[in-house]
Amino acid sequence: MSNQTEAVSETALTVGDLTFSARMAGREDAPLVLCLHGFPQTSFAYRHQLPALAGAGFRAVAPDQRGYSPGARFDSVADYTVDHLVGDIVDLADALDAQTFHLVGHDWGGAVSWLVAAAHPDRLVSLSILSRPHPFAFARAMRETETQAHRSRHHKAFQDPNTEDLLLENGARRLREALADQRVPPDAIDAYLNVLGEKSALTAALNWYRAAHGDLGHASERFRDGLAHISVPTLYVWGDEDATVSPEAAKWTASYVNAPYSFVTLPGVGHFSTDQAPQDVSQHLIRHISDHHGTN
Repeated sequence: MSNQTEAVSETALTVGDLTFSARMAGREDAPLVLCLHGFPQTSFAYRHQLPALAGAGFRAVAPDQRGYSPGARFDSVADYTVDHLVGDIVDLADALDAQTFHLVGHDWGGAVSWLVAAAHPDRLVSLSILSRPHPFAFARAMRETETQAHRSRHHKAFQDPNTEDLLLENGARRLREALADQRVPPDAIDAYLNVLGEKSALTAALNWYRAAHGDLGHASERFRDGLAHISVPTLYVWGDEDATVSPEAAKWTASYVNAPYSFVTLPGVGHFSTDQAPQDVSQHLIRHISDHHGTN
């Protein structure tokens, strides 16, 4: 496989009545790698990984997920439950004519990726998770450690209906400062807030948290059998300065993967690893995906 990088293009993907904006790179007939962003980011988070994956022989696609894409945005919190979020990923793979595919997820995109692996292991060739621990490891750390409860305090804060106005006031000062404090580059901050600086988009993004507040525990029960024994070859990449994920949650993730598993710690890297350590992340993804391509 070539190590050259390829250009990233922007496109729209139609799934039923929904239209997802997306970034992609690579040949249409190459094996698919779907890359899912988290909060408060967009598909721009994978601007470095998409061309690198394409240069390694894959078709890399990063959609702006439900609510982040104007054509897939809803007013109701109920439209952001995890069943919808998981269904979108399978539908996107179908729209891209991929019976099987590799899945990469960061933050909320990682949470969705774990659930896709639990519910549809036959569709995945490999799973790569950035930052977000396995749901059961995350829940255990929330119960048993003060560190994780403190690092996840924003989950509760985001239930407040005034959150949008607070985050957007003074030119989205709080969001800008939060991202800058975690060493996200200024151009990336501008790109993310070009989308989430619009109140309807930010409300949609926060509705992921609001829907999960009453649904994620029940979802874990629905997906429990698959989650307890993830059967897809898995890479988990965690930065040891991640301000949202405790070391315990990261370490305990291995207990729930019943397949080849690799745990990589990025020294001195925080939560937004694709922004902070793009080359390292790309290299780990390419190695894992290439090693397991064709083994499922």
